[in-house]
Amino acid sequence: MNIIRTKVVELEMIPAVAYKIKLKSGGSGIKMHRTDQDMTIFAQVDKRTGDVIIDGVVDQDFFPYASFDEAMDLLAGLPYSARGKVKIMVSDEVEDDEVCTDGAIGDLPTAAQMLESDEFKAIVDRFSDESGKLNYALMNKQFMQFAQTSKVVGEMMGKRESEGDIRLFILKNRAAFLANKREHLSDDEAKALLEALDEINPRSAFKELNLYIRKRMAR
Repeated sequence: MNIIRTKVVELEMIPAVAYKIKLKSGGSGIKMHRTDQDMTIFAQVDKRTGDVIIDGVVDQDFFPYASFDEAMDLLAGLPYSARGKVKIMVSDEVEDDEVCTDGAIGDLPTAAQMLESDEFKAIVDRFSDESGKLNYALMNKQFMQFAQTSKVVGEMMGKRESEGDIRLFILKNRAAFLANKREHLSDDEAKALLEALDEINPRSAFKELNLYIRKRMAR
């Protein structure tokens, strides 16, 4: 079974590769493998700040804290997908109970499940740059352009509906448009899609869109 993870990036600071994985408990983590010896390290990523949370003592000779910063910079914006396990050395496979796989998870749609949706794939295809990273500035710009011209968005703002509901409507509309579908996602599916996009950049994938909605609502 495949792992829900990003592609592998190569660090310059130390001889190592790294990738982000989705966790069964929610959120994501970063895994680093030394390429010159049989050593790995794992750390969780804070959902709100995007900072790395390292449990226990880290051997700075092999995994300096700055190497986590480099890894996070390289991984920022890379989308998740169902990929095979990473094998650098014999003991370097990620344990199955540690990560989220591409199997079904519960009744409600999850961020992991939405990674395989037509809507997520369409958004990634439309807004990824040449390096494969999501261009959040372009995505926010186009979503805001839609919001400016949408009669429904204007009516929702006039009725003082919540920022979250307005953002969800914009996402559902744009996701359907990009995926060339007539039917919109359900609220639960859209929330899971929002989480999937937001987890790529924990500092908020829709920061500019959120600010735009607040400014218009404050008029």
